[in-house]
This record gives sequence, C-alpha cells and structure tokens, in this order.
Amino acid sequence: MPTTSGRPLRADAERTVRAILDAAERVLGENPSATLEQIAEAAGVARTTVHRRFANREDLVRTMAISSWRRIDAAVDAARPQTAPPLVALHQATANVIEIKYGAAFALDRADPEDGELVRLQADVFAKCDAVLARAQAAGSIGADADLAWVRRVYLALIAESVHGRTADDLTDPDILASRVIDTLLNGVGRRSGM
Repeated sequence: MPTTSGRPLRADAERTVRAILDAAERVLGENPSATLEQIAEAAGVARTTVHRRFANREDLVRTMAISSWRRIDAAVDAARPQTAPPLVALHQATANVIEIKYGAAFALDRADPEDGELVRLQADVFAKCDAVLARAQAAGSIGADADLAWVRRVYLALIAESVHGRTADDLTDPDILASRVIDTLLNGVGRRSGM
C-alpha cells in the first residue's frame, strides 16, 4: 500500500495505515464530523501518527477512497471477468464488490469525482464490467438489443442499493445479495410465467 506520496511502506507502517483507514471508516460512518483524534483512538495509535501519515482530514478521506477503489479493482480481477464464464464472473465480481462496499460506504460516498487517480481506477473497473456484460450479451444472457451502457448503470445502481441504507435486520450475505442483483438485472421484477 503506497502512501499519499506514492512510496511503498514497510510492513509495520502498512499495518498502521490499514488500522487507521479501517478505524476511520467505522468512526466516520457513525459520526461524519469525528475528529482525527477520535479516529486515532479507535485505531489504537497516537494522534501524531495519524497526522504523520495524513496531511489533513481530506487527505485521509481521499486515501480511504483510493484504497477502497483499489480493493474493488482487485476484487473484480479475482472474479476473472475476461476468462470465467460471464455469469460466473458477474456473480463473483458482484459478491466481492458488495462485501467491500459494506466496509467502505463512507469513503466511497465521499470520493471526489474530479480526482484523477480515482477517475482512472473507476474507469478500469467499469471497463472490466463492460467487458463481462458484453460477454454475457454475446452468450445470450443479455438481450442482443440491450444498451450495455444502460445495463451497466442499472447493474451499478442495484449494487449500490443492496448496500446503502440497510438496517441490522437486512440480509447482508454478499453471495445471496449478488444472486438477487444478477437475477433482478437479467430477469427484472415483473411477474414470471407459471406464478
């Protein structure tokens, strides 16, 4: 994991940064106005450690967003979008992304849409999404006349809705939610024959 300066970190420093990022997600998710001192306390590090790693709160939030998008990119790659059967890849990528989004909602919701690195990471993820959707269309799982740009927008909205605004009583199993997202994407919510 690089720092905001782009240099690689030692293993112990990387663990410290990861602890700060994880604590920041939890603390800011509960209280968006929490201080860096509260984040440091939750991470089990000194306030000066947080300030040494992050220039300010905005730098911390930006690093959280970049880290989350990197994890999403790796999770999509792990689903083998170019080589696995398209619906298998789509399901696995969906489950992987849902799992990450559960733990990164604050950071992802506050990602700066003008940040060049974030724009590049998102474009990479969306290109992989487009590729697997095109493969699913070629295999006949998505209608030949479907507008794949629209399909991607609907797909991403379904993922977002499966994660955001959930309560403690909501289903949270990423695999089950992925099945629901894919089923809704491919089959809609209309009445099915034989029902």
